[in-house]
Amino acid sequence: MAKINGLLGRKVGMSTVFTETGEQVPVTVIQAGPCSVVQIKKQETDGYYAVQLGYGEYPPGHEKSSGSVPRGRAGNRAKGRPNKPMVGHFAKKNLAARKCLAEFGFAPGAELHLGDEVKVDLFKIGEKVKVQGVSKGKGFAGVMRRHHFSGQGASHGAKIHRKPASAGATDPARVFKGKRGPGHMGSEKVTIRGLKVVDVDLGRNLLLVKGPVPGAPGGLLRIEAIG
Repeated sequence: MAKINGLLGRKVGMSTVFTETGEQVPVTVIQAGPCSVVQIKKQETDGYYAVQLGYGEYPPGHEKSSGSVPRGRAGNRAKGRPNKPMVGHFAKKNLAARKCLAEFGFAPGAELHLGDEVKVDLFKIGEKVKVQGVSKGKGFAGVMRRHHFSGQGASHGAKIHRKPASAGATDPARVFKGKRGPGHMGSEKVTIRGLKVVDVDLGRNLLLVKGPVPGAPGGLLRIEAIG
């Protein structure tokens, strides 16, 4: 199978491992794959080389919907079922539906087939990877927590304390774009580069990388090899 440069997975949590020399190494445990090849894009047909991988299975019974997504009493879409476009996307290729899709690069000219499984043995111990995920959401936050403002005095008549003070000049009659202020914090796409692969557990589809990765346990991650 072609050399694919990454796959999808979910964050399990953090742990600690010890090296042969007794060094303590903090690691993040990632359930990486298995992913299935859903679509192969080539230069001749799509203008570039890429492979679309699918990750995560739907619960049994989702096929009965025939593509239609029922709505509950509150009018919300039923969870755990693919929508009609996704059902058609997988049915066209005669593949089982997957919850998450992502594109990765692969070596052009190499052998690759629809339905092939990509497992965690794609990565090797000691290899450097980059991990992308959505950071933890922290809700509404002030400027001191969100932007590390130092704040104002706490004595001698000061009345500002943790407030952001002036929003700028009054002549423009508006606030310029990029002005730092209070607002929603976290829940952003974050990429951590240069993480070292400490161990690969093919039997349990686990990947151990040195250091933290974005997001809470259970969050979706994109893992790619560097170089």
